[in-house]
Amino acid sequence: THIAQQAGRAELGEDTWGVEYSEVEVGLKDLEGEEFEAVEGSLKATLRDRFPGFSFEVFSFLSERIQETISGSIAPVAVKIYGDDLGDLDRAARDIAEAIGGVPGADNVRPEPQTGQPEVVIRVRPEDAARRNLHATDVLDAVHAAYQGAEVAQAYDRNRIVNVVVILDPKVRNDPDAVANLWISVPNAGSLPSDPSPRGRTRWSVASPEQLTGGRLQLKQVADVFLSDGRFLVRHEGGLRQQLVTCNVQGRDIESFVAEAERRVRDLTLPLGITFTFTGAHEIKQAAQRELLLLGSAAGVGILLILWMAFGSLRRLLLILVNLPFALVGGVAVVFMLGGVLDVGSMVGFVTLFGITTRNSIMMVSHWQHLHEVEGLPWGPDLIFRGARERLAPVLMTALVTALGLLPIAVSWGQPGSEIEGPMALVILGGLVTSTALNLLGLPVLYRRFGARVVASSR
Repeated sequence: THIAQQAGRAELGEDTWGVEYSEVEVGLKDLEGEEFEAVEGSLKATLRDRFPGFSFEVFSFLSERIQETISGSIAPVAVKIYGDDLGDLDRAARDIAEAIGGVPGADNVRPEPQTGQPEVVIRVRPEDAARRNLHATDVLDAVHAAYQGAEVAQAYDRNRIVNVVVILDPKVRNDPDAVANLWISVPNAGSLPSDPSPRGRTRWSVASPEQLTGGRLQLKQVADVFLSDGRFLVRHEGGLRQQLVTCNVQGRDIESFVAEAERRVRDLTLPLGITFTFTGAHEIKQAAQRELLLLGSAAGVGILLILWMAFGSLRRLLLILVNLPFALVGGVAVVFMLGGVLDVGSMVGFVTLFGITTRNSIMMVSHWQHLHEVEGLPWGPDLIFRGARERLAPVLMTALVTALGLLPIAVSWGQPGSEIEGPMALVILGGLVTSTALNLLGLPVLYRRFGARVVASSR
């Protein structure tokens, strides 16, 4: 529907990227999930094939903000490399990028570019500087004073103190070709100290006539001045310099990809002092899964204790829980049909599914217990059949209402924005089918087989 480009950045803008970064906003028409994926794939292929030398990432605004919050990078997988030496960091980044690029599913693997900033390099020639009675610090101090300014005095205006700074004229300072012609003052020297003698005395040598002259000389006489590309960004984290390697994942789940990539990177021989860590979407996913498993396990233990106290029998509690494998069959089948990836949405679906199926089992077992202990029906097939028949409607209504409520979410699976709710709804629907059928058919058989011992023990 529209295309807009954001190039550069505002002076006080919230985005802090450099001039090498640009965003192209592409507005799409209303598309179905498969159509959206096809358009996204076509965009990536077009950008990759028609614009060599550029690196592109295709993402939505929301996913960009989420990825930046997780790892500081817009890529789903990022490797943070830490060290002190910039050269070692660059070499390690290249080696890690090459190793990750060989992992199946890797796409658009690249180290973060940190070079390309034009700069003027001044490299002092120690021999030439020493012949003119100059130290490297003298040369660098002169360059700093000329291009950064040097405080030479202070002026007082009532209670204000104003620093007086000497600096080159802006016309000269902004001309890169004029750096080599910078004049430097050479101090007079009658004699120069040399290395200490073995007896601890300082030996003095007489300076040459060239050293005695003093005066001035140009920077190019004692230093090499040339244009080069420098770093426009040096990342830091935790007091250490950092380099970043990012990549996308295509055709497989992120967790297995990261696990294989970590194995390959650990086999590399990295420079001494270099460490690395993998971060990105898989890290948050693992944290969410651990938290969900921990809280779910704690809630499950509490529920089991309450059920055991309510029914007063461990065997009866096991008969209630036997419906959980019935639900697991359908849920696992749905996960397998969706690609075999157990994401956070699927795990939430399993937790919800277990709650619904347990409720159905409680209705069946508690009604059989009521018929025998309260209404006085003798233990036998008639009691089991009557209990199952009277609980048929409640069990079916529970499953049917839940299914109708989740059906619109399940139908919209694959649409943008349904990444969590879609798998959750499908897992619940698949588990309800198998759990309801087996609850009505299998649970009465099991209760008929093992429930008699419960009745006998209660007597």
